[in-house]
Amino acid sequence: MIFLRYEGFRSYLKLYPITVAILAINIALFVYDFWLGGDHYFIRNGVLLVDPYTDYFSFDEPWRYVTSIFLHGGFDHLLFNCFAILVFAPPLERILGKFNYAFFYLFAGIMGNACTALLETDTISSLGASGAIYGVYGIYLYLALFKKAMDEGSRRTVYTILIFGIIASLLSPNTNVWAHLGGAIAGFGFGFLYDKVLNTRK
Repeated sequence: MIFLRYEGFRSYLKLYPITVAILAINIALFVYDFWLGGDHYFIRNGVLLVDPYTDYFSFDEPWRYVTSIFLHGGFDHLLFNCFAILVFAPPLERILGKFNYAFFYLFAGIMGNACTALLETDTISSLGASGAIYGVYGIYLYLALFKKAMDEGSRRTVYTILIFGIIASLLSPNTNVWAHLGGAIAGFGFGFLYDKVLNTRK
């Protein structure tokens, strides 16, 4: 089972620096905005603002495509996403390498936001790491379907997480389904590209 972690705290910090950095940024921005008198500064200036009537692709402030990936609207939102990153990101960081993984995480999050800007028909604000996290799930889905090296326990875990994730996305209010979909598609496509093109060059 690739998702079980046996490392100690120091080993985790050393082995998965990008995962640790992502978690630290998520937590630091949340703590500042909600607990240290930040008055939601980063949320006000960093969430993705989608308005299909006046700014179809949300290009007026393009940095929000990136900053919104690291912002969360409440403690439960932060806790759930950080737990998913803590558990599911480390194996992928080891597989891709830290630089490829850092690029991929941002890529998946941006693609989730792009999908939101393209397909959302209402005026909304969007934030959270779930687009990038579903990108991680998307790569694992590719590995589960096409790479025999993944053990059966990990494969079943991927299928279970995706099934429950889809159900929760459809039933939970205020969930950005488009970000989940865009991130997952980006992850699956990146998995194919990495397997068929990038990985063969090593």
